[in-house]
Amino acid sequence: MGLVKLLLTSGGVTNPSIHEALVDLLGKPVEEATALCIPTAQWGHPMCGPVSARGFVAGLPPWGGMTSMPWNSLGLLELTALGTIDEERWMPWIRAADVLLVDGGEATYLSHWMQESGLAALLPSLSDTVWVGVSAGSMVMTPRIGADFVQWPGAPDDRTLGLVDFSIFPHLDVFPENTMADAEKWAAEIGGPAYVLDDQSAIRVVDGVAQVVSEGHWRRLPEESPR
Repeated sequence: MGLVKLLLTSGGVTNPSIHEALVDLLGKPVEEATALCIPTAQWGHPMCGPVSARGFVAGLPPWGGMTSMPWNSLGLLELTALGTIDEERWMPWIRAADVLLVDGGEATYLSHWMQESGLAALLPSLSDTVWVGVSAGSMVMTPRIGADFVQWPGAPDDRTLGLVDFSIFPHLDVFPENTMADAEKWAAEIGGPAYVLDDQSAIRVVDGVAQVVSEGHWRRLPEESPR
């Protein structure tokens, strides 16, 4: 049984090419799809909190976007709550969803709660489900995020789920510390294959095959040159 299909974005569904990739993965228009949004990663990052979490859930700028798309239905799933209720109750919610919209924040915190809640163990059985990550919601699928991105004091190290074989440096040129020079130093520390993505770029992964979808700038390190 295949793994959940992945659309690993830096800034969300920000342009027609990423939107087209999402619809292709869903196999139907978003208007016919059921979605759950997961804000959990926000609680682990010192720059996030109630206002930004509400922004993501409500689809408000500058935090939202995906949740304001015209889904057939949209629900909220908070991973920190799942350990307190029966699996028989929450697993059907996830299995019924066509897409999981997973917000950014702190990737090691998100990884922790994906494992604690049981969602990580469930992923291999969700071969018809699409996972759309934003920033940390994408980075959580990688083997490592690099020490610079660890902001949760409870993280033992920078390791995350490792469901893909590459790492992600998001938000290229969005923040002062997210330059290509910063990304090159980060990649040297990571030591494995990595993608540097701006907010107009994403990575589509199906059956372990990764394909960049971009209307902006991206780079694969160390093999390829800037695009």
